[in-house]
Amino acid sequence: MKQPTPPAPLPADDTVGAWLAFGNTQTGQLGQANASKAAALEILERCEARDAETVKALQKRRGLFR
Repeated sequence: MKQPTPPAPLPADDTVGAWLAFGNTQTGQLGQANASKAAALEILERCEARDAETVKALQKRRGLFR
């Protein structure tokens, strides 16, 4: 997840079919990159929510973090 998603390799020839295949593959690479970002953001949001709940619980129990 830390490594960038590599682009699709450019087509070896200038045929329409080769460029269509390239575009299709590149779209798949974009999907992979977006999925990685979404997963990272979900992990971050869950950690932040857990941390906020912990601080709130500690404030109630011990009067900390005032």
